[in-house]
Amino acid sequence: MRRKFHRRAMLRGMLAGAGAVTIGLPLLDAFLDNSGKAMANGERLPPRFGLFFFGNGVHPERWVPVGEGETWSLSEQLEPLRGLESEFSVISGMEVKTPNDIPHGSGEAGILSGASLIIEGEHNTFRAPSIDQIIANEIGQTTRFKSIEFGAQARGGSSYNGPDSRNPPETSPFALYERVFGAGFRAPGEDGEVDPRIALRRSVLDAVMEDTKKLKGEVGANDRRRLDQHFTSIRELELRLARLEEDPPSRAACMRPDEVPMMDYPDIDGRPQLTEKNRAMCDIMAMALACDQTRVFSNFITAPVNNLLFQGAMAGHHQLTHDEPGEQPQVHAIVLQLMEEVAYMLETLRAVPEGDATLLDNCGVLITTDVSYGRTHSLDEFPILIAGSAGGKLRKGYHYRSQNKENASKVHVTMMRALGINAEGFGVDEGFTPDSLGALEV
Repeated sequence: MRRKFHRRAMLRGMLAGAGAVTIGLPLLDAFLDNSGKAMANGERLPPRFGLFFFGNGVHPERWVPVGEGETWSLSEQLEPLRGLESEFSVISGMEVKTPNDIPHGSGEAGILSGASLIIEGEHNTFRAPSIDQIIANEIGQTTRFKSIEFGAQARGGSSYNGPDSRNPPETSPFALYERVFGAGFRAPGEDGEVDPRIALRRSVLDAVMEDTKKLKGEVGANDRRRLDQHFTSIRELELRLARLEEDPPSRAACMRPDEVPMMDYPDIDGRPQLTEKNRAMCDIMAMALACDQTRVFSNFITAPVNNLLFQGAMAGHHQLTHDEPGEQPQVHAIVLQLMEEVAYMLETLRAVPEGDATLLDNCGVLITTDVSYGRTHSLDEFPILIAGSAGGKLRKGYHYRSQNKENASKVHVTMMRALGINAEGFGVDEGFTPDSLGALEV
């Protein structure tokens, strides 16, 4: 017979030198009724992974470049990236193979996790971890933050550890600055006192482990999954606390940013300050990478189905993708604005020197969206760019054109292998593939 739990139930244990300690629990079913290249020491500069994700798709006929291989030219919608052609590759003709059950949502889950959504009534969630978290679990475990998620739009983001376990993005540039460069950050050479309570705080989980084992044996499968996710998050926090006790990594380009972002970026005439917020956060993230605070980041600049009022637009973005007639000049202008933000992010990464290369050279950045053509919610001819070379492992300045609607998950396998991850494949069921894109591997 299962134990009855109160929603304020705690795990309790004894910690030497600190007495009794407790850890709160996540919301469980059991709480409810019957009706979740080289550094100075010779070590290779670490590869990084980045994601730039925007909502509502593109116009494929104005997105796909002319020409293939190394001989291609920018399309209309890629024009804001002029001058950066040697820093990224375009991948066109690919298809997200997972079922297109929910407009925008299915494409979002398919391209980021290679799996279909779990759909339960009006609630849906990712079935599998998103690509950023798969990579973070491999290359992000030794840094202060396993991954950092942010975005100019105040929405939930698309970074998932698994079902019902989302990593919400930071939407305030000031809060992002405080999180990375506030209390707890030390630049190389800076003195700093370590709070003596840190060693006690990061031992809490060990102290309640015995109670944890008992609890997991008394709840259902869904609750065990939620508990595993909850304890994983606590363990990651303890690891971050432990890293605060260590000397900061020595990186030549690392410095505390000079400018602190504004506390607030209010809408102006009903229009959000997306550009200002995004650029402030990109500046912070570039230095967070340079200081090795993290090696994985996700920039969710806008969400699927967003109805944000962009500069020059007469209606919300999503509404325009369906209602604007003809060639949809306002939607086209919005895509151009988003690509200007991609260009800023890449230029910011490229401006940071690392050894004989740049921070961008040591990154692999995936740039994509949730649908191909917003009006039809199509998942073929899917828009994908990859920027940087992941330390010389990815081909740049190239247009790879699939002639037979290859599985878009091949891009993720390519990216993971370039980052040194021995991936057997990516995706689930229809979205799975063991294959990479050899033409983009170096």
